[in-house]
Amino acid sequence: MTINQPPSLGREDLAALAEAYGLGKLAPGSGPIPGWGTRRYRLQTNKGHYEVRLRPPDEAYEVLRREIELLGFLEKHDFASPRVVPDPNGRPYAEYDGWLLVVLRVPAGEYLTEKDLTLRQIHSTGRLLGTLHTVGRAYKKTIENRFGFDRIFEMYATVRRRLPPYFKKLIRTLDEETEYLGNYLETKLPKGVIHGNVHLWCLLFKGDRVVSLGDFDAACRGKYVYDLATAVNALCFCDGSYSLERFEALLAGYESLRTLSLAEWDSFPNELRFAALRFAVTRLSEFFETRGEEAQRINKEFGSYFERLQVLRREKEGGMEGLLMAMATGYDYRKYQRIKSDRESD
Repeated sequence: MTINQPPSLGREDLAALAEAYGLGKLAPGSGPIPGWGTRRYRLQTNKGHYEVRLRPPDEAYEVLRREIELLGFLEKHDFASPRVVPDPNGRPYAEYDGWLLVVLRVPAGEYLTEKDLTLRQIHSTGRLLGTLHTVGRAYKKTIENRFGFDRIFEMYATVRRRLPPYFKKLIRTLDEETEYLGNYLETKLPKGVIHGNVHLWCLLFKGDRVVSLGDFDAACRGKYVYDLATAVNALCFCDGSYSLERFEALLAGYESLRTLSLAEWDSFPNELRFAALRFAVTRLSEFFETRGEEAQRINKEFGSYFERLQVLRREKEGGMEGLLMAMATGYDYRKYQRIKSDRESD
């Protein structure tokens, strides 16, 4: 059974929204964002660049409220994230045909594929993620982790019952991985505000820089290294293999703001596996609830993250040897002790 789909917004609808929100005159380039069905739209006007998101009300009120609060905090700290545009009544979202409609102001930029990324863009993303983790220390509100291991375990148990029996190889891999990670994931690691869902569709690039990190609906208090692992899976896997150059660029950008501890380096391989499992299971669950163009995107993303999981489990070749060596030798004791000493003296 598929869930209800959001209403489709045509050019006249987008023009009416732009007028109602005082965003200016609609410009060419406005319309649905490919791969997102009727959930996301690009809104270009003579005053700037915007995106329109439609969210289901049954699960989105509380999630959206938390996301909007965090975006407001990040805006105060001049973090490169979308800015919420209030509706004509001053509310951060509006009700539209039974759905929640959010308008976001975003900088000029473009979404890129894995193959399009440069090392400088990946370095910039690592630095921005490090900025989020350091700035987020001042955010005092509690944000529940909706995608921790227990939640993913429950989600997989539900979706497993819907998988046809001829998917036995896929089922065996996911069964083994959930059992393994349930026993070996480390919980006592540095935590704070994390994005929780780093993927290419939430990153806007302009030139060598990432100019916006969006999609904070999964943001929560969680392990910093998990957030970094999601970024590695999103940005450092291309053409069926992990790229050591990309990994080093991402980590160099991140560690220019925050240095990983020895425990985090030790846990990195399992966090990569959990990040891949989490994306594979959530996409599998979403696939049964969507249709059309959006279902095609989700199916493609599931396949790509399942492939990552196979590489991480050493079931397929794919550059893991270089990554494992980098993670085994990545901890710089002297650098960590120096930064730790500096923090204690502040």
